Amino acid sequence: MATFTYTPSFEATESSKPRVRKTQFGDGYEQRVRFGLNTDPKEWTLTFANRTDAERENILAFLDARAGVESFDWTSPRSGAGKFVCEEWQATLTNCNNNQIQATFREVFEP
Repeated sequence: MATFTYTPSFEATESSKPRVRKTQFGDGYEQRVRFGLNTDPKEWTLTFANRTDAERENILAFLDARAGVESFDWTSPRSGAGKFVCEEWQATLTNCNNNQIQATFREVFEP
């Protein structure tokens, strides 16, 4: 499995949306239960700022090669190592040899 080795710029945003099933009863009572085995996948919104043209091309080539389908290993700034997919990214070419990439990494659970 491929490993993403580039370090994002700060600030990086971690999002959580636990998988929960809710049942509401007529009297206003609500019951909640976790749904599934891995109930709290993380999502990271990352920026890779002030990157050279070569770094930009390497990062984009890595993401393009996986095309939002193939997972890769990545160590997040807070949660540690895991498997992630990147289904959305964009590059901003600020000026010669100064680029910015924004990407969203979503944690996945696979064998």
